[in-house]
Amino acid sequence: MPRTRSIRASDLTTTRSGEVRRRSFLWRWRRFLFGAGLFLLTLLAGLAVVLSRIQLPGPPPVEAQTTFVCAADVPLGRCGAANALAVLHGQEDRSSVSLARVPLVMQRALLAAEDRKFFDHGGVDPLGITRAAWADIRNKGAIQGGSTLTQQLVKNLYLGHERTLTRKLKEAVMAVKFEQKYSKRQILELYLNTVYFGRGAYGIQAASQAYFGKDVGALTLPEAALLAGLVRSPQTGEPYRFPQEAKRRRLSVLENMRKAGWITPAELRAADAVPFDIFNGLRLWAPSQGVEIRKGGSPGTPEYAATQYFVEYVRQQLVRRYGTDAVYGGGLRVYTTLDLRMQRAAYEAVTETLDQPGDPAGSIVALDDQGQIKAMMGGTDYKASNVNLATGRQGGGSGRQPGSTFKPFALAEAVREGYSLQSVFSSPPQLEFPQFPQPDGGPWVVRGGCCGGRATLLQGTQNSVNTVFAQLMVKLGPPAVIDMARRLGITSTGADLPPVPSLVLGSGSVSVLDMASAYSTFADRGVHVEPRAVVRVDRADGSLLDRFEPKRTPVLTSEQAGLVTYALQQVVKYGTGRAAAFGPDMAGKTGTTQNNKDAWFLGFTPKLTAAAWMGYPGKPGQPVPEMSSVHGLTVQGGNLPAQMWRRFMQKATAGMDTGTFALPADPTQGRQVNPELATTVPPRPSTTRPPSSLPPTTAPGTATSLPPTTPPTHPPTTPPRTTAPPITILPPPTSPDRGGGGGQPGRG
Repeated sequence: MPRTRSIRASDLTTTRSGEVRRRSFLWRWRRFLFGAGLFLLTLLAGLAVVLSRIQLPGPPPVEAQTTFVCAADVPLGRCGAANALAVLHGQEDRSSVSLARVPLVMQRALLAAEDRKFFDHGGVDPLGITRAAWADIRNKGAIQGGSTLTQQLVKNLYLGHERTLTRKLKEAVMAVKFEQKYSKRQILELYLNTVYFGRGAYGIQAASQAYFGKDVGALTLPEAALLAGLVRSPQTGEPYRFPQEAKRRRLSVLENMRKAGWITPAELRAADAVPFDIFNGLRLWAPSQGVEIRKGGSPGTPEYAATQYFVEYVRQQLVRRYGTDAVYGGGLRVYTTLDLRMQRAAYEAVTETLDQPGDPAGSIVALDDQGQIKAMMGGTDYKASNVNLATGRQGGGSGRQPGSTFKPFALAEAVREGYSLQSVFSSPPQLEFPQFPQPDGGPWVVRGGCCGGRATLLQGTQNSVNTVFAQLMVKLGPPAVIDMARRLGITSTGADLPPVPSLVLGSGSVSVLDMASAYSTFADRGVHVEPRAVVRVDRADGSLLDRFEPKRTPVLTSEQAGLVTYALQQVVKYGTGRAAAFGPDMAGKTGTTQNNKDAWFLGFTPKLTAAAWMGYPGKPGQPVPEMSSVHGLTVQGGNLPAQMWRRFMQKATAGMDTGTFALPADPTQGRQVNPELATTVPPRPSTTRPPSSLPPTTAPGTATSLPPTTPPTHPPTTPPRTTAPPITILPPPTSPDRGGGGGQPGRG
């Protein structure tokens, strides 16, 4: 028999007609439902109290932003991702932009991918959450997630990615409050500037540069759809590694845009047909803290690598001044002095001159009349060596001996003290200075004379005569010449500029940048303008942070500088620097060190100064190789370096007004020098003094033992004039003796 269920009397009721019926379900479960309702009400009330206490932490946190370094062609106020020479960033590459700069197609693509109801909800979309949950249940992927764009922003800014019910509740409440505090446009702008797109790029501007190498304002429909499809999971949608997945996501975004009425079916088909290989930036790039070059050549080329030396020079200066956090996360806009056309000319001058395997290295630094570094060739392969050959010790390397390019510093001191360019010196092939004994006990011996045994200071400069400048150095005293060199722009200190007479022949240690700086003082009429690589630094919002004005220091009078310039003009017209000649108003000086390990040409026009150096960098603990056979030549300052300098200057000054020198009306002014400090000796066979007994080359940082030298008492800046015979410029002898010999580092 079927089982029957007993009915309690309390479950029955009698109607007015006397009929007995069973009471309703609600009546029978009234106590349970009342208890459950009371519990739920209490729970909701408690939850409401807890959630009401959830407050927004405050204004959205300031995110680290990428610093942009721009070349001299970028106008002030316009430095940014679109025209940067380089970017400096930490783990996050980020650059904020206003919503007005983001094209509407990009805004719509993002909303189609993440939140089509963005402008309709108040921060939370219950239907969207239900739709996403149902898709998960059915195991179907969906472009749109359950969280609104505002919820995602709140999560990214304040809550992190913990997957708990509590976090989701807080996220929803904070999203509602966020919408009450900020407008929809503000929220969309903040989201676009903070969301991660992959490749280290945070924000739409950084993403546009990382994937397509362009400013956000130039994004097209297929590019915008691709970026929007990355937001959900950038790692798995990376187009370089997963092109099919990236293409599928792009199509999904395009479909959603069509459904929303933002694009037509024809636009969808055209965008979907765009192949990935036309995109400029589809490369896998996930940098850590570092530097990315965006101009100065194509990535991977030596020209591109050459620009890195200048950028690294600027980066070091910025870090010293502002600190690492500001440089890598402060969003600075750095306006530099680099002229990309001149930088290319410097690169081509070095690589076209030294174009064979086994050639030495070359470096060029160019400064304009405002002290701006217009070109800096510190090397050709930054990956192989990050030592900047242009900046010496500051660039991680060592200084180089300047050879005879140091002689004009003694010339400048002589002119400042009032001596005439017509001062006559003995200039035999060899001179001995017994008052300066060498370590072997013998006298200091200088080789290298000219002009029949007598030469004016002007002729000694023109032909780079060692014996003339050795006498001049002894007359002036090393401390006075060192002081002049430093005032002109040489920053080497201590052992790099030993106070010995051989310093005038180039036994010290200098950098290419310093030499360009010192010679630019002659071009600038005796006023030293400190070199600068940066002219201005702005904050991320465009406001001024720092302005770098030229620092000018008078060193010589305009007339004194004109005398030095006049003498250096003769070097190019008639002397050792004739291979550098390319225009009417130019001057310069050659330099070659002992054993041809360093070779230089320093030259200038009234508006541009350039230093060209050539030599083998050498390796720690190993001797520097000699340049005894480069393109079949023994390298001296007057051949390959002079040619390299001319090649650069011809391109760098093309179309420029190079100016006119302010030369003195009377180049013969000043009093005569009468050294009478040396003993003239005839050349002796090598057997008289074996090579081992000759005084060694004074290496940088090694001072030769000398008696104390008292600095001369300097006469007034404008010395009294004396009458001198008319100046006569002698043509160079057929085979001028320009050799250093005898352990002398200075050569023409």
